[in-house]
This record gives sequence, structure tokens and C-alpha cells, in this order.
Amino acid sequence: MKLSRQFTVFGSAIFCVVIFSLYLMLDRGHLDYPKSPRREGSFPQGQLSMLQEKIDHLERLLAENNEIISNIRDSVINLSESVEDGTKNSKGNFSHGAGSPLLPSKRLSLTVDPADCLFASQSGSQSSEVQMLDVYSLIPFDNPDGGVWKQGFDITYKPDEWDTKPLQVFVVPHSHNDPGWLKTFDDYFREKTQYIFNNMVVKLKEDPRRKFIWSEISYLSKWWEAIDVQKKDAVKSLLENGQFEIVTGGWVMPDEAGAHYFAIIDQLIEGHQWLEKNLGVKPRSGWAIDPFGHSPTMAYLLKRAGFSHMLIQRVHYAVKKHFALHKTLEFFWRQNWDLGSVTDIFCHMMPFYSYDIPHTCGPDPKICCQFDFKRLPGGRYGCPWGVPPETIYPGNLQNRAEMLLDQYRKKSELFRTTVVLAPLGDDFRYTERTEWDHQFKNYQLLFDYMNSHSQYNVKIQFGTLSDYFDALEKEASASSRNSQSIFPVVSGDFFTYADRDDHYWSGYFTSRPFYKRMDRILESHLRAAEILYYFAMKQAKQYKISKFLSSSHYVMLTEARRNLGLFQHHDAITGTAKDWVVVDYGTRLFHSLMNLKKIIGHSALLLILKDKHSYDSYSSDTFLEMDLKQRTQSSLPQKNVISLSAEPRYLVVYNPSEQARSSVVSVCVSSSAAQVSSASGKPVEIQMSAVWDTATTVSQTAYEISFLAEMPPLGLKVYKILETSSSNPHLAKYDLYNGNIANEGIFNMNNIKSAQEAITLENSFIRLRFGQSGLMEEMLNKGDGKSLEVTVQFSWYGTTSKRDKSGAYLFLPDGEAKPYVYTTPPFVRVQRGRFYSDVTCFFEHVTHRVRLYNIHGVEGQSVEISNIVDIRKEHNYEIAMRISSSINSQNRFYTDLNGYQIQPRVTMSKLPLQANVYPMTTMAYIQDAERRLTLLSAQSLGVSSLKSGQIEVIMDRRLMQDDNRGLEQGVHDNKITANLFRILLEKRSVVNMPVASRPPCRWSSSRAPGPGPRASAPRLPLPVLASSPPRPVLRSSAVLEPTRRPPRDPSLVILPALPLQPFCWLVSTICFLLLNTNPHAADAQPLIRVSLHRPLRAEAGLPAALVPSPLVPLCSRRASALRLRGRSPQRVWSVVILPPRAAACDTDRCQVLKHCQAKAPVGPAYLVFLRPLGRFFLSLR
Repeated sequence: MKLSRQFTVFGSAIFCVVIFSLYLMLDRGHLDYPKSPRREGSFPQGQLSMLQEKIDHLERLLAENNEIISNIRDSVINLSESVEDGTKNSKGNFSHGAGSPLLPSKRLSLTVDPADCLFASQSGSQSSEVQMLDVYSLIPFDNPDGGVWKQGFDITYKPDEWDTKPLQVFVVPHSHNDPGWLKTFDDYFREKTQYIFNNMVVKLKEDPRRKFIWSEISYLSKWWEAIDVQKKDAVKSLLENGQFEIVTGGWVMPDEAGAHYFAIIDQLIEGHQWLEKNLGVKPRSGWAIDPFGHSPTMAYLLKRAGFSHMLIQRVHYAVKKHFALHKTLEFFWRQNWDLGSVTDIFCHMMPFYSYDIPHTCGPDPKICCQFDFKRLPGGRYGCPWGVPPETIYPGNLQNRAEMLLDQYRKKSELFRTTVVLAPLGDDFRYTERTEWDHQFKNYQLLFDYMNSHSQYNVKIQFGTLSDYFDALEKEASASSRNSQSIFPVVSGDFFTYADRDDHYWSGYFTSRPFYKRMDRILESHLRAAEILYYFAMKQAKQYKISKFLSSSHYVMLTEARRNLGLFQHHDAITGTAKDWVVVDYGTRLFHSLMNLKKIIGHSALLLILKDKHSYDSYSSDTFLEMDLKQRTQSSLPQKNVISLSAEPRYLVVYNPSEQARSSVVSVCVSSSAAQVSSASGKPVEIQMSAVWDTATTVSQTAYEISFLAEMPPLGLKVYKILETSSSNPHLAKYDLYNGNIANEGIFNMNNIKSAQEAITLENSFIRLRFGQSGLMEEMLNKGDGKSLEVTVQFSWYGTTSKRDKSGAYLFLPDGEAKPYVYTTPPFVRVQRGRFYSDVTCFFEHVTHRVRLYNIHGVEGQSVEISNIVDIRKEHNYEIAMRISSSINSQNRFYTDLNGYQIQPRVTMSKLPLQANVYPMTTMAYIQDAERRLTLLSAQSLGVSSLKSGQIEVIMDRRLMQDDNRGLEQGVHDNKITANLFRILLEKRSVVNMPVASRPPCRWSSSRAPGPGPRASAPRLPLPVLASSPPRPVLRSSAVLEPTRRPPRDPSLVILPALPLQPFCWLVSTICFLLLNTNPHAADAQPLIRVSLHRPLRAEAGLPAALVPSPLVPLCSRRASALRLRGRSPQRVWSVVILPPRAAACDTDRCQVLKHCQAKAPVGPAYLVFLRPLGRFFLSLR
């Protein structure tokens, strides 16, 4: 009774809080957007639209209140049941089922020490004023003609508005240089970019009032290598006096939809390190004018890199209009999970159609184009609106100045201050000296005239992006009241982008998926190689292994980082470049992938050798190689066949994850009499499967063996393989439908003409049922005995019959998807084995395989799906995989952003089909009150949930025409593409039930292996090519030993090896590292330098005992620069970013860890992991 009374009181309290919150929300409806002092006494344009939106918003809040109250009532009842059942379920959250377990059952939830997680008991939040989910529900998306600003509205102003506070205008010259698009990176540099830099050095020096900004470090570094000392000094001088500014400073301006946060961080670090080494500068502001939509992950990473401001451009035109009406184009961008304001970064959204000059001075492109002096008559470019620019001279100076000032004033009406930003540039601008003269001289005449006439009340000048933000910040501080900012707070993302009409840029989420998959493979290999190389280099220095120290590994690592970074460019990973440019990108990725495999092999060999000095006597090129071999940049990887004999061979398995793993390892061998044993000689149980040369042909010279490998974190495990008559493998059994294969060799082939009964696969956790076509139809969770309809189907999208059709960027379908139809029953191959079983069905365009592993952990509780897609013979078709279920998800689903965070989505009937497709970097899921169905993806693709219970992912697209976005070609260079997915079905806890009033912050569960680096960090088998040496020389190698169990999965994002140089590395990077072999030696040389954007304080997230001394440079050659309880770190000090996820989120209850405090360990060396939701420590051997 006492417990019931407590729940009654608790429910009543929640009810009161909700009612009070509703009152506040209603009250806020009148106060959301402050009135402009310049508009009092008048009826501003768009006020009726604003009022209607507020009324709609209030009606929606009232409707949601009933649902909130109902959910509270149900939650109180169910919470009581959860508490009573908590003890019962504490020993595990799944049943072993009928299958025999291969490993002891391990609990997948996390026991959290309350003292370590103070935030778990805290409540309340400081929510954002503008949530993008709400904005999309308010916008009518009707797209009326807005006059000269076609996608906006008519802007008016009072002439005396600036009498008391003059208008400040900063004209910011820039040139956007794509590192590959219509030309390759090298061709662009040779033909255009190098001349921009050469002219900049000369033309900026002619007048100190001239300014210029630059973003892409890939181009700057290439130019820097070719110029003389005088030009380098000139650039440094321009940076020092503020005429030249580096913005963002990444290797490229990355795509924000398909790029994984690992790669975004990596290219950002590469650019910032280059800047610090060569120029001694660190960027202050972000500049993203061309990515096709914008992610809050990028905002968060910039914030963590020390940035205070950022700028974005490509946002849905209706969103821009909405923000302009409410003067919210400048805002603080806050992360969904943020309970305070620590993630806030100031963001400027450009209001008009494009970043070119006709769309940046004001709302009328016809007028603004007349002030792009590259388009003067006689040049190669003109104004599409028919009125060319005029050279400025005394006779037209007043008229042209007033015409331009009118546009600046109208633009200022969309913002909350009198400071105006007017970018002056476009793609590959300022390549010719004449353009520098025309732009700067004509504008300076206009500036001088306006500034000299006080009646205009304007101060106008050239500026950098920082000049603008500094002036804005100064005025905003003066205008703020009671220390409250005049700018709103916005949370959410800006996908999916549309630039006009129903032209949604959701096609590029999938375009050229072959290279999207190769990108993720290169990421995982780069991370694996960096980690192994770091530890191998440490041992090479310790044992003075000259052969390893003198190798070119570091050069190859740097090249790989830069090639990966180059591919994050928003015309590379997006698949929106010319065919030959795509080949150039692919060649770079492939070349780096081959080099990384060499580094992994060389580093692994040194680490596993018992006698390190024997490294010089081994040639690792003929000793270790990777298990998979890819022959060309456009081919799929194939498994190498290990030749066996009675003499044992070594197999080294590398686990690049920072978690110990038990995983199935599969390799191909030459003999059916294979035996696997541990390094100590203990036999290991194996499954032997057939290797198929074709769908219906079994190889007689190769066999696949699979075994369960238990691997330490970041460790190398050594196994022996040999041919022996005592081998006793578990032979896989085969059922073959709609085909006839003779029983040849050791495998029994059971030919079945047609399936009379359903095909089933099962393990200890799941049972799957398949139809006659070999496609999945049902999943049964053995833990609760409940089955769920989960069907897999394929479908086709065509393209619209209208003039504008689908292309590399746009997805313009001809309606809903049409089912994939096959005329004859597909050949279906069912394999059942000791460690895994699968069903493979062969269609004309897809080879579809569903695999179920018979092990514990995520691999055993999820379903692996592999699709080999080939649509090279199709025209204007896109192929999709649709997963349908009985989950009542209604119109809601969830996708990840950059593998870092989860963003709720709502499928809206008022939007066209293509608008409801969103980017999926690593996962998407649907759920109802009882179940969650997650689709994990090994590559970035477009995803949607067009009907309740569905997840649909577009796997490839072949389009024969251009979509009029500048590429001037279709997408018809398709490859045979391998897509890899995993389906995870979970029971949900009532505590985690979605409620409309909850903030839009969602987490992947503790069982989902992503988002994060671990999802793309597969175990890597490395066969030893040579026969076993005469004496045992190899040993398994474990790198990490946890001093305490970390909360949830730690993720070592990146371990970059920085060059051995005597200079400092104080740069604004995301993570920093410090490693000394002997910090107290006179010639101490840190292998990895510290990279920070500012001195860390205790309040920044480090315990006081671990805070670096602010008086000693962090890049000091002596490790005493770090005060670690009076002890110097002798091995590694590392800070990395982890995705915000639930620390423990199992089927019975969800415990979200928002902040964890760890006790500082005592020891000589630590890996320190920081993330927004927690931190923990691991010691390092």
C-alpha cells in the first residue's frame, strides 16, 4: 500500500508539472519572437502568417496534452510493475532458448555506480526555443511567389530606422573551391586554384583595406609545397594583419549527411595540424556554404574544436522563409541532448537561394547581379536577368550606391541587429587579376561614397568572417537585457534540403553506393592502422628496430588520412562528381587501402614477435597479409585461400575495438582436413563450409573454416592452422531449392524442388521464418516467445515523367515504389552450421543473404543481411530494400546523424515522397510501446519509413540524365555493390516509451553496436604466408587492460601519429594525445604531440589532479607539463569524443547516463576518454 501511495503522489506531481508547463507554453506563444524596435507602430509584412502559425501551434499543444495525461497514467501503473519485476530480471534479459550456448551467458546491461553518475538523478532541462521538428509541422510548404525574392516575401523598411544606430556592412570576398567535381582535384589546382593564391598575395598587399577568406586546406597545402619563401612570408603577413583569414580549416568542406564523424574529425585534425605547423594559426569560425543540408553533429564538433561561430547556407527554402519571418536566421545551435547551454554555438544562416553574388547582397538577385563586377560587359559571364553591371564612375556613383545600400538595408530587416554580412564570391572566383581589380576597386569607390555621406547612416567595409562575428557580438552584447541573449536557441537538423519546388536533394544520400562502402572500409582500416602503428612505433623505439623506424609508414598514413579527408568533400562521398573524377577518388581510396594493409601487417608482425630484434630478418611483405584482397578500385574484395600442410601456419586475428570481443572468424583454406588451435596448442572447434565459385558450383580446391575467436581489446590473437588427418570439423549442411546440385566432395547437398514447408533458421535467441522465395517473413524472440511479422522485400523506383527528373542530387520518383517482380522462382541456398546458418537467394539484380550467428552477444541476437546489387543494365531505376513489420510506429522513425547521435523523424503527408527520405550513416529504427526494430548499416544510404512499421533503404540508383544542378550528366557508372546490414529486434521498456512532451533526444540501445567506431571496426584476420618458423617466435598481444569497467562501450575515435618534430602542436583539434618513451631524458621526443584549442580547466571536464598546468606549454618536450598527481605519464594521454548514447539500455529498463564522474586512477599511463555523457579511464601497458 505504501508503494501504491507513493506512485499516486508521484503521478499527481507529474500531472501538476505538465499542467503548469502547458500554461508556460501557452504564455510563451505570445513571447516567442521579440518585436523589432524598428517595426513598432507599423504592420510588418508576414505578420498574419506568423499569427496563424502560433494559433496552429497552440491547438497542437492542446491536443497533445490529453495524450500526455493518458501516458502519465499508464506510465505510473507500468512503472510500478517494472519496479516489482526489476529483481526478477536482474540476472539477464534474454533466454538461451533451445540451442546450446557457446559461451557463458553474459548480462548485456550495465551496472552503474550511483556515485559515478551524478546526472542520472538530476532532472529538468533548458530546452531550445525553436525545435526543427516543430518548425516542419508549422510550415505549410505552399511556396507562393514572393516577388523579387521568389521564395520569400516583400521586404520594406522605414528610412529613419538607422538614425540612432547606423548600419554596419561587412563585404566578405571569398572563393569556393571544390576539391574535385567537374574536374579532378589536381586539374582544378593546376587550372584555377593556384592562380587564386598567387593573385591574392599580390592584390591584398596593394590595399590594406582588402580582405579575403579561405576554407579548403587541401588546396592551400598543395600550393604551399610549390611556392618560395617570399610568398610564404607574404601569406603569414596577411594573416597577422587580419587581411586573410582561414575559416573552418578542415582538409575539405565536408558533406554533413553521409560522412561519419570519425572521418569528419580526421579531416578537421589534418587541416588544423597543417595550419599550426606551417602558419601558426587556428581557425575561429565555421564556413559551410555548399554542403547539401546541415547536421548538428558538425556544429558540435566545431564547438568542441574551440569555435564560437559558424555559417550555413543550404537549408530548405521554406525553412529559410520561416526563419526570416521570425528573425531567427541567427541563433544558438544547441544539441538535442544538452540540458543546459554548454553545446551552444552561434550560427548564421544565409537567407537566400545561393552563396553567389546575385543572392548575397539582398533579396533582389537582378540588382545584386549588377554588383558582380566579373560580369561586366565583354567578359565570359553575364547576368541572367538581362541587366549587366556598370563600372563605377562619378556619374553613376550616387545611383549605384543607393541601389546597393537599399539591398543591404532590406537584408538587415531579416536579422535582429544592424550588422550585415554580404559574402562576395562564388565557385573558383578570383582566378584572374582583372577580377581582383574590378571587384575591389569598384566596391571601394562605393564604400568611400557611402561612408562619406552621413545621411546614409552606414559604415561599410571589406571584412573577414571574424570581423563580422566580432562586430555582431559587440552589438548583441550591448542590446541584451539582463544578460539574456537576443538570439533564439535552435535544436535539430536541416535535412532534407530542397532549393526549389519539390526538388529535394535526397538522391545523393545513395548515389554511387560502391564508394560510400569503400569509404567506410578505408575508415576502419585507417583507424586500425593508426592504433597498431602507434604501439609498434613505441616498441620500435624501445628496442631500436631501425628497419621499422626508417620505413615510410608515417608518410603512407598521412597520405591515407588526406585521401580519406578528400573523399569527405561534399561532391565526393555524395557521389555527385563527373565519372572520371569519381574514378580519381576511387583510385586514391584504393591506393591508401593497400598501403594501410601493409602498415597493419608490418606493425602486427613487430608486436607479436617475441624477439623484437628478429624483425629485421623477416620480410613482412611475405610474412603477413590481409585476409581479403581487392584487385582494382572498382571490384569487390575476395578472400585469399591459405595453403595448408602438415606444418602449422599462423593466423593472427586483430581486434581494433577497444572492447574485448568474442566473434566468429572465417577464412578460406586449401584442405578439408584443417585444424585450428590456439597459440598454446589447444584445439579450437571449427565449422567447415563450402566455397561457391558460382551460385550453383562448389569449389573443390577451397573450403571456408569458421571458429569463435576471443580477442582482447585492441589486441592481436595468434592461432595455428594445419592439415591433419585427425581434423574433425562440423560440416555445414545444405538445402537447395529450385535448383539441382550434385553431391560432390564432402558436403551433403539436399535438393528440394519446391518448399512444402516454411524455411526456418534459429539460434538460442531468434527463430526466423522464410517464404518460398527465400525472403524473411517472421522473427520470433525466444526470450519472450513472441513472434513479429518482419518481411523483407525489394522494390523499384522510377523517375518522374516531368521535365525535371532524378539525377545525382535529386530524387524525383514517379510515385510509390513498385514491387520487385521475378518471373521464375529464385534459386535458394540454405546453409546450417555450428557457428552460423544462412539463407541465400539469387535474383537477377540482387544476391540476398540472411545470416544468423549461433553465439552470444550482439552478433547472436541480431540478423545479418548482405545484398550484392547489380543494376548496370537498368535505365532510370532505383532499387530499394523494404523491411515491413507489425510494429505500430505510425509516422515516426529515427535515423542517426553521422554515426554520432539519433534524430527523430516524422513522415509528413503534406510533403512529397522524396522529402521524407533522410540520410542514414549507421542506423535507423522504428518502435512502438513494446518493440524496437533497428536497421544497422555498414554504409551511408538514404532511408525512409513511408508507412507504419516500415523501414525502406535505397541501395543503388542508375539515372540516365542530369538533374540540372551543374553536374551535366547522370549516374550510369554503377558497379556491382555489396551492402551490409544488421537487423536488431528488441523488447522495449515502458520507461523508454515515447511521449509527445519529451525532448527530441533519442538513444540507440546498449545492444546496438553503433553508432560509433566499433560498428565499422571489424576483426581483421592476417594469415601468415610463410610456414611455421622452426621455433615459436609469435605471441598474442593485448594492448589495453581496463582498471575499472567503463560505463557502456568506450570508443577510441582516433589515435593519430604525429611527426617527430621539435615544434609545438597547439592546434584547435578535437582530440589531443601525448606520448613519451622517456619523458625525463635530456633528448625526450614526444611521439605524439598535444593538440588543444585552449588550456583545460577542471570545469572543462578533467579532475583537478589531471589538469595541465596553465603555466607550462602543453607541447613542452618534458612530460611534466601535465600534472598527474605529481607523476608524469610515460606512455599515452588521449582525449577523444564519443557518441552520446545510453550507458545501459536493455530490454527491461533504460538508464540514460547523462554525466559520469570517474575517480582519477593512480598509475603511470592512462587513456582518458571524454564525451558529453560521461568519461572513464583505462590504463595502458
